[in-house]
Amino acid sequence: MIYYTTYRPRSPLSQFVEFLWFREGDHLPQSQSRLLPIGSMELVINLHEDRIPLFDPQSRAECGSTNGTMICGTHSEGYIIRIDSKISVIGVHFKPGGSTPFLGLPARELYNQRVGLDELWQGRAAELRDRLIAAATLENRFLILEQFLLMMMHLPDRTTVLQNHRHPVVDFALREFRQVPIPSVSAVTNQIGCSARHFNQLFRDQVGLTPKLFCRVRRLRQVLYLLADKEHINWADLAFTCGYFDQAHLIHDFRSLTDCTPTEYLAQRGFHPCHVVLPK
Repeated sequence: MIYYTTYRPRSPLSQFVEFLWFREGDHLPQSQSRLLPIGSMELVINLHEDRIPLFDPQSRAECGSTNGTMICGTHSEGYIIRIDSKISVIGVHFKPGGSTPFLGLPARELYNQRVGLDELWQGRAAELRDRLIAAATLENRFLILEQFLLMMMHLPDRTTVLQNHRHPVVDFALREFRQVPIPSVSAVTNQIGCSARHFNQLFRDQVGLTPKLFCRVRRLRQVLYLLADKEHINWADLAFTCGYFDQAHLIHDFRSLTDCTPTEYLAQRGFHPCHVVLPK
């Protein structure tokens, strides 16, 4: 059985981080899962071993690895992870556009990428992992991670990046895109007062996706969360609720972004709405 819990950080960290999370399990059947795109970045720290394997999305064969601390850039496609017999993983779920002050580079540079954090944090990542492993309780681990992120946020170079890239136009758009159904990009752009081209560039720098692609991913995320724990679904009603043109539009977008049909998803969904357990 997998134990999963979350922790919501305090302000000012809560402006950028949705929650911290911890996942643990022992004596688990080894399997692979596909993590579906969510429209934001994820920091992952493997406490069980100092390694995170990477897999080819088509063959599902291992094709490399990072060290035990990894940043998952904003994705528009799913990627594969392995569930080992013993897992102990802690992580950070950033808000869309919330990773800027911690990474020191535009989000677009990590689009559809998974990168070891030692490449970005120069030894701080390994130090953080060691401190988390040594912590006596899960509460202490969350506090250590929270304090570390606050420290990273206030480094002089991160402050400069934050000032240069956190644009009020993007923040406004992200607030609008939280609605259900999500408004059209053109409707939001018309309220902003800048050109579509300039808005696209600002948005992609801060969030990692273009506004149009971000809305497709977040609309899918709305669908996945509305499907949670449901066995019988009225797909036409769901399509209308989430702002699709019709049921066919929902199914087309679903297959494009998840690499499976809605029916396959319902049969294979994992412990979290954005996890799909893959057949052996």
